[in-house]
Amino acid sequence: MKKSIQIMLIMILLSLTGCKYPEDRLAQNTIPYQDQLQLVQSAVEQFQQDQGGILPIKTLDQDTPIYHKYPIDFKRLVPKYMAEPPGNAYESGGVYQYVIVNAENNPSVKIYDLRIADLISEINLRINVQGYPPYKEKLAENIYSIDYELLGLKEEPYVVSPFTNQPLPIVINHKAEIYVDYSSDLYLALQKEKGEIQTGDDIRDILVKDSPFVPAYSLPYTVDSETKEPIFLTN
Repeated sequence: MKKSIQIMLIMILLSLTGCKYPEDRLAQNTIPYQDQLQLVQSAVEQFQQDQGGILPIKTLDQDTPIYHKYPIDFKRLVPKYMAEPPGNAYESGGVYQYVIVNAENNPSVKIYDLRIADLISEINLRINVQGYPPYKEKLAENIYSIDYELLGLKEEPYVVSPFTNQPLPIVINHKAEIYVDYSSDLYLALQKEKGEIQTGDDIRDILVKDSPFVPAYSLPYTVDSETKEPIFLTN
């Protein structure tokens, strides 16, 4: 029975496009309209005002990563606060998940591309078929690059950055969890950052503050105490 399931999974994998993900699914990011973001922001603020500070969000586990933790529940906004969810929202058949950041102090509406999850799902499926994580090079404590040849991929897939439109690699941790590596985006953002950043601070917010996007499926980052370049924030 187990063997049959493995064969079935392999057949599914062979039917997938594999390394075509970057070109066919991730590179063509639908440009988010600022007026859609502002419409949702206004609806969220009005809802919060009417509900005594409560936000229109779905309840997720407390361990949910911070940029995924507060997805907007459009059922609580439609039709009173807006006619319908934005056309580019997942709820309307779009590719973006609308979320709230700074929920406690300054709730702000942001988005991330759900197509990234397709690539991560494919890698996870291949790892399950392989039977063990294909660790390659150690990048930081408990964080590694992936040997994609062991997974049957001819080319290394990547995610197109919503911040710079540059390719971002995929990494894996010691628990075989898959993440997007935003190091290059953070490096560029740090060149423009005027505020004081201390080693040990999570620096991902510098990507978020001037962008409609959040760094989805990311690990925490800080700065190297000497070079002041971005590094993974590990325990």
